[in-house]
Amino acid sequence: MPTARFDIVAMTLSLMGLVAAWWVAAWFGDDPSILPSPIGVWRIFADEVAEGELQVHFAATLFRVAAAFTLAMGLGCVIGLVMGMNATVNRWFSAWLVVLLNVPALVVIVLCYLWIGLNEVAAITAVALNKTAMVAVAIREGVHALDPKLRNMAQVFRMRPLARLRHVVLPQLWPYIATSTRNGLAIIWKIVLVVEFLGRSNGIGFQIHLYFQLFETGYVLAYALSFVAFMLLLEFTLLRAMEARATRWRQSAA
Repeated sequence: MPTARFDIVAMTLSLMGLVAAWWVAAWFGDDPSILPSPIGVWRIFADEVAEGELQVHFAATLFRVAAAFTLAMGLGCVIGLVMGMNATVNRWFSAWLVVLLNVPALVVIVLCYLWIGLNEVAAITAVALNKTAMVAVAIREGVHALDPKLRNMAQVFRMRPLARLRHVVLPQLWPYIATSTRNGLAIIWKIVLVVEFLGRSNGIGFQIHLYFQLFETGYVLAYALSFVAFMLLLEFTLLRAMEARATRWRQSAA
């Protein structure tokens, strides 16, 4: 508990320092059209919330992030497990992962829009494809790092495949899953913004595109920081708790 309290205090002070630096930069710049002050952005945020505009676009972006994240994590975990446990599959298809990892996200987005159309299916598919390979690689490496002694123990006790997966494999893979979750959310929401910027009629990315054309820096910051704040909340609540749970068995073993 003292460590958790210290983390919260440190995080709060750190964020306050960041806001203070922003305030100083805005004061020295003295040009709200280029860099508005934090209070100026807060007023824009409050106005957009009062009008209900921000909630609509925030919900659209959140839906796309959640759908793409679920698809990417599900497919990536399955692919990573299969490739990690089967050397033949890994040998034949590892090159596919390398290709997917190195195709630029922008290219995938444009191709999905060209092939599928300017719709939600294309948007979510493009984002999920960009992240699936990263998850698969992380899980595959996690499988390769499994303790062989625990695997041998499971064989000695003749554990069923599902029981072995649940009690032997998954507990060791949780740190890799937790890392993929954190990185996945951070990357996916950024790619979603690009998807919305290029071809959707709502969402935070769409609003950023709109206000970019109008040279409204304050509105761009207000919409972008609204989702950043949400991601910070997730990081220091759900993701930290998930990471602590993922590594608890190692602490107990030590």
